[in-house]
Amino acid sequence: MIMKKVIVTCLLFVMTCFVAGCDPINRHVVLSTIFDGVPSMPPPEQICTEYAEKRVEETRQEMALEKSARDAVTKQASQHLPYLEKNCSDCHDKTKKGGLVAPRNELCFVCHTDFVKGAYVHGPVAVGDCYACHLPHNSAFPSLLKTEAGAVCATCHREKRAASSLHDKAAAKQLGCLDCHDPHFSNAPFFLR
Repeated sequence: MIMKKVIVTCLLFVMTCFVAGCDPINRHVVLSTIFDGVPSMPPPEQICTEYAEKRVEETRQEMALEKSARDAVTKQASQHLPYLEKNCSDCHDKTKKGGLVAPRNELCFVCHTDFVKGAYVHGPVAVGDCYACHLPHNSAFPSLLKTEAGAVCATCHREKRAASSLHDKAAAKQLGCLDCHDPHFSNAPFFLR
């Protein structure tokens, strides 16, 4: 009977975390509800203000350097190197269940070893769900993204803070999500670069 309660409690916890998604604020709310002593998060404006001016200038410089590279990108903006070189066996194995050399949530890390290096890890990266944002073979968008970077972010991140005054200022300067936030990991809260 006790074991059944433990299993049900664990399942409820996992489902709650799943519902919270990859957003750190939602995750913090869920964890704070379940556990005592969860450290409070500083407000986004406080963190963003510290980095905003510096990041805007860095981004302008990066945009200038990357413009020529982006202009050269064709409609087939990105292809996975093993796919491009027809090395299907780098990822696929007909003899294994699922047809992949590793379980889907571990597959990308077979080659992309030592990928996660920050104190804060984006939810999909932490659980190996690279397919939440990326396509496995080719894409009309850079980095094998499913669609434009901002639209990829918006599939999960629809919360009110996306319309905060700092995000409005960034949008006015034609900055996208990835200009300030790292999509995979960071040593700064909110995945700030």
